[in-house]
Amino acid sequence: MSSTKIQDQARFIAQAGRKLKDHVFSVQSGMRGGNRACKGEELSMAQVQMVMAVRDSAEMTISRLAGKLRVSPPSASNMVDRLVEKGVLLRERSEQDRRKVVVCLSGEAAVHAEQMERAVLAVFLDLVEKVGPETAEKWCEVLERVEQVLAKSEKDDE
Repeated sequence: MSSTKIQDQARFIAQAGRKLKDHVFSVQSGMRGGNRACKGEELSMAQVQMVMAVRDSAEMTISRLAGKLRVSPPSASNMVDRLVEKGVLLRERSEQDRRKVVVCLSGEAAVHAEQMERAVLAVFLDLVEKVGPETAEKWCEVLERVEQVLAKSEKDDE
């Protein structure tokens, strides 16, 4: 395959990915409560990603959170500080190791994170219905392969 074709495909995939991400975020922003996680506080895309990363883990240290979000630990710590001030995140002692401080969602933020997750699922349900079952099946196959490549890449980075 020519390098021009590969570049065109990569550009198209990047643009389509951005459009999909922007669409999902706009739906989250437009839902009642939008991309708010607590007390009417608006969250940025990066903050929403942090909230969802914390939501997906039972206990999350700052360093693990930084690694998952691919930011420096000081950046992650600063963002956590802002979200703690907004009442979105809580810093607590780990139940397994009392010396460790972990980050978790506040009760109200957990409810809003669940609403955001349902809104995202609704976006994808709508897309799957619109593209049809055959295209959705192909989409799943492609994404499974992408996940495999990314998992291998992450393993190689360790």
